[in-house]
Amino acid sequence: MGTYNLERLNFLVVDDNRHMRSLVRSVLHALGARHIEEATDGADAYARLGDYAADLVICNWQMSPMNGLEFVRLLRTDTDSPNPCVPVIMLTAHTEAKRVMEARDAGVTEFLAIPISADQLYSRIRAIIEHPRPFVRAQSYVGPDRRRRQDSDFLGPERRTWDTAEQPEEGGDGLPAAEVETPVKK
Repeated sequence: MGTYNLERLNFLVVDDNRHMRSLVRSVLHALGARHIEEATDGADAYARLGDYAADLVICNWQMSPMNGLEFVRLLRTDTDSPNPCVPVIMLTAHTEAKRVMEARDAGVTEFLAIPISADQLYSRIRAIIEHPRPFVRAQSYVGPDRRRRQDSDFLGPERRTWDTAEQPEEGGDGLPAAEVETPVKK
């Protein structure tokens, strides 16, 4: 777990506040990043990804007219998305558990509270590099696998709490096992 050379990675910083974009850019430069593009909101970021092959997107949640969550949902689910699998670090001052889960369920890869520090941003970038999660396409979710914990004791084909080596007739939410949504890894 050493330090990574970030100078060959392409970053896209998305925020409607130019001071925040400048701050994130400065932190990335201090971490060794050299290729950094900026976008002023989600719609601008989506358009820029058509011409800029970002390796990682750092996006604020609260923006106008298209906020960060709307951008991530569009990025992950639009059939014309320029890069639906690009990792996204969501920045926000609102860190309630409900918000974190909402961001996770939209397809955000990592979550970071504002105000940010270089150490915190680097730890999220390092987590993306060291622990890449498979990309999942399911009926109600598209994005990085939301499950971070690997259970080596698990014996079943799925990682649902109701799923064991001997699968019950009903799923954990009362649905027949055949009707429970199963994520498909791409």
